[in-house]
Amino acid sequence: MSADLTPSRAATIPERPSLDGLEDKWGQVWAQEQTYRFDREAALAGERQQVFSIDTPPPTASGSLHMGHVFSYTHTDCMARYKRMAGFNVFYPIGWDDNGLPTEKRVQNYYGVRGDASLPHDPGFEPPHRGDAKSLRAGDALPISRQNFIELCDELTVEDEKAFESLFRRLGQSFDWDISYRTIDDHSRATAQQAFLRNLSRGEAYQAEAPGLWDVTFQTAVAQAELEARDYPGAYHRVAFHSSNGPIHIETTRPELIPSVVALIAHPDDERYADLFGSTVRSPLFGVEVPVLAHPAAEMDKGAGIAMCCTFGDLTDVMWWRELQLPTRSVITRQGRIQAETPEWIAGRPGEALFGELVGKTVHSARETVVDALRESGDLDGEPKATQRKANFYERGEKPLEIVTSRQWYIRNGGRDFERNGTDLNEALIAQGQAIDFHPSFMQARYANWVAGLNGDWLISRQRFFGVPIPVWYPLDADGEPVWDKVIVPSEASLPVDPAAQAPEGYDESQRGQAGGFIGDPDVLDTWATSSLSPQIAAGWRQVDENGSVTTDPIFDKVFPMDVRPQGHDIIRTWLFSTVVRSFFEHGTVPWTNAAISGWILDPDRKKMSKSKGNVVTPEDVLKEHSADAVRYWAASGRLGTDAAYDVGQMKVGRRLAIKVLNASKFALSFGEVDGDLGALVTNSLDRALLAGLRDVVEKATSGFESWDYTRSLEVTETFFWTFCDDYLELVKDRAYGAQGDDEAASARATLRIALDVLLRLLGPFLPYVTEEVWSWWHEGSVHVTAWPTADEIGWSGDAVDPTMLGAVGAALATVRKSKSEAKLSMRAEVARITLGGPEALLDHVRAGEQDLRAAGKITGSLDLVAADAWGASDVELIPVEKPKPQQ
Repeated sequence: MSADLTPSRAATIPERPSLDGLEDKWGQVWAQEQTYRFDREAALAGERQQVFSIDTPPPTASGSLHMGHVFSYTHTDCMARYKRMAGFNVFYPIGWDDNGLPTEKRVQNYYGVRGDASLPHDPGFEPPHRGDAKSLRAGDALPISRQNFIELCDELTVEDEKAFESLFRRLGQSFDWDISYRTIDDHSRATAQQAFLRNLSRGEAYQAEAPGLWDVTFQTAVAQAELEARDYPGAYHRVAFHSSNGPIHIETTRPELIPSVVALIAHPDDERYADLFGSTVRSPLFGVEVPVLAHPAAEMDKGAGIAMCCTFGDLTDVMWWRELQLPTRSVITRQGRIQAETPEWIAGRPGEALFGELVGKTVHSARETVVDALRESGDLDGEPKATQRKANFYERGEKPLEIVTSRQWYIRNGGRDFERNGTDLNEALIAQGQAIDFHPSFMQARYANWVAGLNGDWLISRQRFFGVPIPVWYPLDADGEPVWDKVIVPSEASLPVDPAAQAPEGYDESQRGQAGGFIGDPDVLDTWATSSLSPQIAAGWRQVDENGSVTTDPIFDKVFPMDVRPQGHDIIRTWLFSTVVRSFFEHGTVPWTNAAISGWILDPDRKKMSKSKGNVVTPEDVLKEHSADAVRYWAASGRLGTDAAYDVGQMKVGRRLAIKVLNASKFALSFGEVDGDLGALVTNSLDRALLAGLRDVVEKATSGFESWDYTRSLEVTETFFWTFCDDYLELVKDRAYGAQGDDEAASARATLRIALDVLLRLLGPFLPYVTEEVWSWWHEGSVHVTAWPTADEIGWSGDAVDPTMLGAVGAALATVRKSKSEAKLSMRAEVARITLGGPEALLDHVRAGEQDLRAAGKITGSLDLVAADAWGASDVELIPVEKPKPQQ
């Protein structure tokens, strides 16, 4: 033995150990003693490689956490606890993602309100509801000012965060709670705005008037990464366009867009339309001349093989519009209705009156009107044929997205041609992904495929209220029109700013909206544009010193790039990729060296659990029923990258394990104190075999953590623990009860304490409460800041001791017990005679452990050992235990 495992104080063991109350007891101790505190001073004085830093996912503060959070956050916590015990100074912050659409939706439903930027602030406003609105339609929500709405968002997220913190603490998350942030706090807003301004100054951020995806329900632009393709009921309409040679039929699911058609497009190899390329045709109903063009993206085998290009019906229209340099003829507004003004390309034509009938109609109503008109004109060939089409939805939306033209802000992400320092940005960002070790490794392909398939830059502006304001203003010319290309930016030292409520330097509030004055940008940053800076926010990339100068916290270089980003596989394309983009632009490096990707939690129907699907299980009651350790056991049993079922049965297994740790530990410590160097006292061959097996477990558990396979670490440790309980404890308990001074008894007692000490540390990352409880019975300090066990610490390598001895003697004992069970006798029945058969190679192990086998099996008579293919017993004579006679 190379380490002195002599206990530092006498055992103080409760009479009846229980899991009840452990979360409250040890949660308070950890908080008071700051058990998981990141040692800033040590980090500043030491080397970067002594720190293990984690870019913790900030959960969305809108409602409640669910079991998916418990699952993935437990994975990270197990690794954090291992690294802390392995000697690292662990930087483990926690943040809350406050801003964004989920928060606004929750606030709208909870308070019964909706934001209206045209209304003035009401300092004494009281909302009509506080979570008591049973069913509230959007039209019934009370309109309130932008500032009042933001105040309610801030109020509710703070309350949600308190509940989140309470649950995370109960779960045993070893965050350093002093390193926390909210994505809407002053520090986070200033950091996000500073990063944006630097993107802008380097040409990485830009604004453009361009077609973009728009959610008419939430009234906001949507980025490519937020799309979901869903089946949506529709119908094919076979419609005739008119040429000099007769009708040209196209098939469309969106006839209401005929007023916005700008071309008919077919594949260049399609012989059916070769003679038409370069000519023009007239649109039905509206009589607008449009060209017939060729493009390789047209599908010859789909419908009629020729399609109308409208501005804009889908993303293919956008591609054709851009590549073929077609005009813009949008007719659908941000509200999802037909515009009020008659377009100049329709005015004065036969379809002007029909367009007047469409004005103000929803897309659905306009479609019905156009189809009726096509029937009447004879331009509809046959009746519409029902179909299920794929439509783009915002991931949180309920209606298909429209494509409208608007001015938005973008950050370059490799989706369009752009070079940085002479290197193609797309190629550079793919290379950044290759510099990150993904766990499991196949997740790296998801990153690379996403980046390679991008077809547009990252849309970062949102038409919302509760978010980080885009920190720019625009001057107004003499006519009061914005001069978009002369952006007014604030100084970095003045951040955070709110252009909707503050005037830029050199102006005053009276000039807002006036000719020669200014307007503030009304939009906020996409929530990912702030969350993508979580490493910079947590690590202090931006701070302001006592002189008001913008600097960087010196701790930043000690924790960044961080060691790991844990997250779900569904947000590789959003959070992970966007963080890589921001880090590459600002620092020229990856934001972390490892990405640990969790799978989903599935419901009984094998569907992902999510709040939006309404199939979640909230963790509070589950933790109370099964205990935090039991729930953590279930979570830790799921490997990275693999979806797992919500399994109460697995939690029951974990609870049984935690209870066994309590009871077995009490039993193992009940044999009395052991004086001196424990390792030197281990002389019995069975004891040494146990420690040799434990040495192997330590090596495998360590290897599991180092390879990010903590589930393997749990499996090997748990398997050995049950062997320790079921075989070793039973075999040595009689010997361990021996008198003081008995070398054989001392060997057993020393081995029990060595094994228990090591097993508690191995189980600590998974079952923090029960291991801390048992550790406190006979140790000072916390098990969670005690050194991770090493093989050398245990000694007894396989070269000196055969660890299979314990399994052999344990198998022999199980055979004896089986004989008693088959005879329907108590395990306390004596064995007067027995012949045990077993593999010849293991019989010498049984002979060496015969003393313990006899004591555990109550073998008082003859014991013969014979070679056999499998373990079995014969010539068995058992003496039943006499039942005490009832008193007369």
